[in-house]
Amino acid sequence: MTKNVCTQCGYEHVVIHRKYNGQRLCSSCFKKSIEGKVLKTIKKQKLVTKGDKVLVGLSGGKDSVALLKILNILKEKRIIELEAVTIDEGIAGYREEGVRIAKDVAKELGVKHHIVSFADKYNFTIDKIMEAEQKEEHPQHACTYCGVFRRQIFNQMARDVKADKLATGHNLDDETQSILMNYLEGNVNNMVRIGYKTEARDKRFTQKIKPLREIPEKEIGLYVLESGFEVHFDGCPYAHESFRMEIGDFLRETTLKHPTIMYSTLNGFEKIKPAIKKDYMENFTGKPNKTCIKCGEPSSQEICKSCKFLEKIQNKIN
Repeated sequence: MTKNVCTQCGYEHVVIHRKYNGQRLCSSCFKKSIEGKVLKTIKKQKLVTKGDKVLVGLSGGKDSVALLKILNILKEKRIIELEAVTIDEGIAGYREEGVRIAKDVAKELGVKHHIVSFADKYNFTIDKIMEAEQKEEHPQHACTYCGVFRRQIFNQMARDVKADKLATGHNLDDETQSILMNYLEGNVNNMVRIGYKTEARDKRFTQKIKPLREIPEKEIGLYVLESGFEVHFDGCPYAHESFRMEIGDFLRETTLKHPTIMYSTLNGFEKIKPAIKKDYMENFTGKPNKTCIKCGEPSSQEICKSCKFLEKIQNKIN
């Protein structure tokens, strides 16, 4: 068989050569393979059940657009209800385009769409926070603040729309990065929480699911392009400073010589996770949570991290 022939249908226009399994696929077979694999993951891992309302975190980037498009297949079959939420963190020259694309994709697919901005909710933006942080001797990284506030918004929105599941676009690259990061940092408690779905420690937390967990980032980018969707490919301007980015660069370089390395990392972790989880069970499933005395959200302490950050930020920017 020639190199330019699809190994599935024989069509002479190959768009991808998967070095990790030898497949060469045309556009049609490639898109079907991505959708089939994601839907198989959803079924095998029991990520949704018939009648679920799923809220998708829709940034306008390739991962979330691909996720919404594939979950829309289940919506059209009337297996699930589907809504999307976009968070505008307030990053000038970056987030505006993502929000616009998110609006367009949700409209095209007929999915109800919500937009929540840091500016409206908290009265500041990530840009404003980082402007103040740069004056500090030891500035906090943008991801530290952004992650805490995004998680709070996602959780609140999921409750507001009465969603049964909160779906995020974490891909194979993201998951292997998380595994390595937490291992290198010795953060076992966080490591055992990595998975296809979260195990609810508190009924006030909506279960999070990751249907794209077995799909490489590169293939998700190709999938949305071959599907004809406009997506926001630019990376966050603050992300280049992060430890995650360093780990990501290492994995991408290693994959060039060892194409199966991310799959073996993920599969190996899944095999040892039950043993690690058993040893740390009391921390992993510990009864959560109290209630934050300031905002009423679930918290492991009297005042949640979000409220602590809010107070700290207000002191800096006022």
